[in-house]
Formats: sequence, C-alpha cells, structure tokens
Amino acid sequence: MTKNEKNLPIVSASKLVSDSNVELSEVEYGLIIANNAFARWTEHCMSASGSEGLSTNDILVLHNINHRDRAKRVTDICFTLNIDDTHLVAYALRKLTKRNLVQGKKQGKEVFYTLTKEGAKLCERYREIREHCLIKAFETMGVDHKDLSELARTLRSLSGLYDQAARAATSF
Repeated sequence: MTKNEKNLPIVSASKLVSDSNVELSEVEYGLIIANNAFARWTEHCMSASGSEGLSTNDILVLHNINHRDRAKRVTDICFTLNIDDTHLVAYALRKLTKRNLVQGKKQGKEVFYTLTKEGAKLCERYREIREHCLIKAFETMGVDHKDLSELARTLRSLSGLYDQAARAATSF
C-alpha cells in the first residue's frame, strides 16, 4: 500500500465522492455498512429468540407495536419508522398476524394492532438476547452512553437532511 492509498477515504463508490465534502461520502458508507450489520443483527437475534424467517422490517414493526404498550395503526407505524410505503408495513402486519404475534382490532374505519401474548413473549426473549449479546459488548468496549445519545441525535438530524434532499430531488 502506497502512502497516498493510506490517506484515501473509505467510501462505497469513489465516483460519488464530492470534492467539497469527502467526509459525507465516508459517512454514507458508514451508514450503508451499519444498516446492513443492524439488519443482520436483528434477524439473527430474532431467530435466536425463536422466530426464524422474519425480515428486519417485520421485526421493527413488531417492536414498534410493542413500544409503550399502545395499539398502533398502519399510519402510526409508518410515521414512527419513517416508512413511506404503507404496503411494506401492511405486508409485515399480515406476516406477523399469520404467526399469531400481533392482532388487529377494528375501531371505526381504522385497524389498531397490538401484540398477542406470544408476540409479547417473543419481544421479551429478543430483549434478553439483546442484553446478553449486544449490550454487554457495548459495556465491554467502554462505550459512553452520552456518546450514543449524541450519535442518535446526529443520525436523526441526518435523516431530516436526507428527507429534505429527497423532496428536492423530486423537482429534477
């Protein structure tokens, strides 16, 4: 490896690197690999919890329904998870309902989803495995909780910037 190669940024596509902001390309690559690692983690953790074959999206929908023990509508789930396509959430709900992990109850024109007892047990088992495998790894590495909170704030801010850029891109 030459001296110049050591200083090259780590990016997913060198043709996308901007002369004015190389660092953003590095961040985007970090997001790509973190997203894929997170997806792999959620799917393996769910399999270890006793439910194989659920996609990351299915798992996120399941956990969102479990969040704060409140019934959720499709639109609530889409909004919270920042998913534009309601069909993705509807498909996940059909899969989760078929597995008896969630149940829907019609209230007026809307259907509100809650966990079944089996779904709640699965989420609890997932939490236990997450605690054992992931939380302990973070503690072992000495990751500061404040650093994680700052990272979360930064990621939410980036989400807003990318959403705004997506809206702007539709005008081209």
